[in-house]
Amino acid sequence: MKICVYGAGAVGGLMAAWLARGGHDVSVVARGPQLDAIRRSGLRVRSEGKEETFSLRAEEDPARLGPQDYVLVVVKAQSLTQVALHIGKLLSPDTSIVTAMNGVPWWFFQGLKKAEGRLESLDPGGVLSRAMPPERIVGCVIHLAASTPEPGLVSHNMGRRLIVGEPGGRNGPRTEDIAKALSAAGFEVQTSKEIEKAFWVKLLGNVSFNPVSALTMSTADRLIEMPEVKGYMVEIMREVLAIGRAVGVDAAIDPEARIDIARELGKFKTSMLQDLEAGKPLEIDGLLAGTLEIAHKAGVRAPYTESLFGLIRARATSTGQYR
Repeated sequence: MKICVYGAGAVGGLMAAWLARGGHDVSVVARGPQLDAIRRSGLRVRSEGKEETFSLRAEEDPARLGPQDYVLVVVKAQSLTQVALHIGKLLSPDTSIVTAMNGVPWWFFQGLKKAEGRLESLDPGGVLSRAMPPERIVGCVIHLAASTPEPGLVSHNMGRRLIVGEPGGRNGPRTEDIAKALSAAGFEVQTSKEIEKAFWVKLLGNVSFNPVSALTMSTADRLIEMPEVKGYMVEIMREVLAIGRAVGVDAAIDPEARIDIARELGKFKTSMLQDLEAGKPLEIDGLLAGTLEIAHKAGVRAPYTESLFGLIRARATSTGQYR
């Protein structure tokens, strides 16, 4: 298959490299030092003590790559508007779009019976929905950890699990084909007819651990060890569970069980803490603003989540990492 990965950071780079190793025609849309490094020396991937180098076509302008069978959008929510401006250059009438990202996706309400409309905080004016319509979408929930220690190098730290599915459970050939390709590439892939539920289970950890770790500059294991902090995160998870249930998405997991999942990963830095330390924009709206907009639409009070939203916005604004 002809596959373009839009966003060749840690997770996107890993997906591109392993899909290329599986024999697919893979290109990446990248920018800055990452683009320069891939063009100069290829993309290096370090995993399980081994390092491989992959020769990938890398461009900043998607128009140079042409229409694809699949476009994997692997960027932070704050970069999606820029993607929407240019992704059309990669699309044919049959192209599928895989969204592999944290937080609430802009298409979240499309498959829900208890919710309707558009999430303005995530898709202002419907720009994303027009550029990447729901009928093309395959959602992908990421359960792995990777980082970019330097430009052109991806470090695969742990995990290989991906969950894929179309909004509303309408899984068809577009989901089956990309699931097979990712499985053959070395990922542990599960297809789901409840992809919204899979996103919500992941969201419980993202909404709590990510901002709290950035505020406290702490790894996840330290947050769990402090009873006061852990208790605060449990309250946030309870609110997020209630918000999901109000719109027909029951994550069906106890907060303590969700914390146990994080505990098993040991000492790790969340993606938001890594971005904070690197001076990058923080993924605040995709995690918190979207969740709270759903809460408002559903009439669910979420004071703990609201306080966290205010605190992390203030923290990031002070360093120019949120606008």
